[in-house]
Amino acid sequence: MTINQDKEKAYSEALHFAKTHYENFPVVSFLIKKELRKDIAIIYWFARTADDIADEGTISEEKRLQNLDSFQLRLDELLKGNFNSGFELALYTTIKERQLTVQLFYDLLSAFRQDVTKKRYSSFSELLDYCRRSANPVGRLILELHNIRNEDANKSSDNICTALQLTNFYQDTRIDFQKGRIYYPVEEWEKFGVREADFSYNITGKNLRSLVKFNIERTGKLFEEGRNLLKYLSGTLRYEIGWTILGGEAVLRKITLSDFDVLKNRPKLKAVDFVILLSKTPFIK
Repeated sequence: MTINQDKEKAYSEALHFAKTHYENFPVVSFLIKKELRKDIAIIYWFARTADDIADEGTISEEKRLQNLDSFQLRLDELLKGNFNSGFELALYTTIKERQLTVQLFYDLLSAFRQDVTKKRYSSFSELLDYCRRSANPVGRLILELHNIRNEDANKSSDNICTALQLTNFYQDTRIDFQKGRIYYPVEEWEKFGVREADFSYNITGKNLRSLVKFNIERTGKLFEEGRNLLKYLSGTLRYEIGWTILGGEAVLRKITLSDFDVLKNRPKLKAVDFVILLSKTPFIK
């Protein structure tokens, strides 16, 4: 098999990977331009692969950091034109042909490295800085793939991506705690009278519900502010981003309807939810 055949096989496997992994939004849906689907898929492969390395709970933190260092070295090398696999050539091709900002990939790796070592966040500003590197780069890369490169659009995209990341934290409150992580700012625990032990129960206590409610409302405002991005979009991309926003907001509603109990059950969108939200997408403003 030639290296170009390896590249096309990697793109194909990345597409399958993206389509079979659950998110609160469609990663590579039918709304994405056909010629861009493989590019989005290989970016998703890069991000999820690094995230999985950081999240490998069966090995030591030191080893996970070493593996992330090795993954970053491969990024360094592929950017120089040195490839060890079809996946690396595919990523290189996407970055070069679409003229993507390389720093955004390094920002993602920085966030995943932080995930290994940092388990608590003292303030919301600390958490926002994490989201700036863990979530916002993906939105900016999507815009760059569509040749949308202006700061106002980027800021609105950042609001959406940060809101999606925070929403995922609320969904995974119990799962993250079992991994030793809490993504609610410590200074806000104190404000609402929450103790670390409150995250270990099977049902969310009154004080923790109040903390979750506060965060849900704040995140809802980020989604609202992010809608400004829609004025820069047209066609199927506008549908895709609108669908994504509605998906994130739907998860927040599910948490609200559960009376902010994020420990008993993990709120999750079903296939029928995505269909209903898609029908509402043309009317989003």
